[in-house]
Amino acid sequence: MDPSFRPGDVLRVSCPDTPATVACVSRDDISLRWPWWQRDPDCDWIHWNGRVALPLGTAPGDRSLFRTDPPPDRLTAGDTCTVGIPPAVVHVIRVDRFDPPLETGRLPRPTVSVTVLEAGVARDPEPGEFDEQGEEFYPEDDIPFVLELLLRPYAFLEPGDEIADAAGRAWRFDGPWEWWPFDGAGPGVPVWPLALLARDGGPLAPHAPDPVARATATGSHAEEAARWQALARVPPTGVAGP
Repeated sequence: MDPSFRPGDVLRVSCPDTPATVACVSRDDISLRWPWWQRDPDCDWIHWNGRVALPLGTAPGDRSLFRTDPPPDRLTAGDTCTVGIPPAVVHVIRVDRFDPPLETGRLPRPTVSVTVLEAGVARDPEPGEFDEQGEEFYPEDDIPFVLELLLRPYAFLEPGDEIADAAGRAWRFDGPWEWWPFDGAGPGVPVWPLALLARDGGPLAPHAPDPVARATATGSHAEEAARWQALARVPPTGVAGP
């Protein structure tokens, strides 16, 4: 799929089962000799030991999307197993891009990371300083992810677009649930149909067809949010802008 992920995307992710060896098992995680990455010989400040630890929480959001077969409670150090991701629906809460590619101690060096939460797990809009939410993937590395885009809310808009709504208010689109009104009249959501005012820092060309007006001739923000919530299984709030 197109690697131009953005927050709010709902994806189906999976990964074929691949043989691996168990390094150790604890109450909190299982550490595997990871079957995919290689050490980065040119990274002199991170020395990866070839292992990846998968958290063993019992609730969605506290455990990894990766699963072992046999399950961790039947494995000990030195055992062989398979590791992969059964098909799961997730929603994207963060996208980071790296230029130059990020040094992680492993190869390949990623140029993009995508952080996701399982369907049914909501993002905390005000996490603590050291709270980590979601599971981070590097879609371009050599883990054979299968990623299917199920829904991109407001796919007809680009981050930074400026639009006018049917109620006469002007807004900036920073993400599907991140709308900023120019009138300072407080938060809210735009009333469809919408009209594109500016994109890429410039106004819509005179007499040019307006793709946003066409896309919002029917429907509403509430319908767009309901479609998203039906897949993500959480209310569409607290999704970070791109």
